[in-house]
Amino acid sequence: MPPLEAAAVYIGINILLLIYLSSRVVFVRRSAQISIGHGGNAELELRTRTHGNASEYIPAMMVGLVTAAYMGIPALWIHILGATFTFGRILHAIGLSRTILPARAAGMLLTWIPLVGIAGMLIYHGLA
Repeated sequence: MPPLEAAAVYIGINILLLIYLSSRVVFVRRSAQISIGHGGNAELELRTRTHGNASEYIPAMMVGLVTAAYMGIPALWIHILGATFTFGRILHAIGLSRTILPARAAGMLLTWIPLVGIAGMLIYHGLA
């Protein structure tokens, strides 16, 4: 599988994750009839934060994967970094949604490591 197609797999999965997390916010908003903010609803606040956290990290990594693919970084690295990041995002969403601190912490670690990895690869290949 070429690098760009490998990146596309993780981009698609992460888009679906964002849609899922967003739908969880929408369902609580509709049932609680809260249009803006969280209105003191703890469940809505938590779901909003879970979606927000994913929205903060996913775009940077997806841009990194596509850029890496265009720069010719091998598909194996795209898969390693993309899969690790995606697993970390799912684990973090589960941990934050259910207030499971070890899952949340592991999810963040598995988010940061691939981000640092892709950043390093991009800087190295950009300067080489």
